[in-house]
Amino acid sequence: MSKSTWPKWLRDDDSVVACTEKIKVMNENFDEIKQIAQDALEDGLLMEVSETQMRSALHALVDALINPYKR
Repeated sequence: MSKSTWPKWLRDDDSVVACTEKIKVMNENFDEIKQIAQDALEDGLLMEVSETQMRSALHALVDALINPYKR
């Protein structure tokens, strides 16, 4: 699997997150999330779960994430 190209990370005010270490952590986190989601999708498909349902469930999981830092 090829390395993903993640977006340029932005703050709420649209300024760019420029700290190399922060960018590294964000990219590593997203690489890990992508691999876990891929594994879950493949497991579901092997267990004969509908691909449409698997994708919907993964979208719902992301939509249900809570921002604990909301102001």
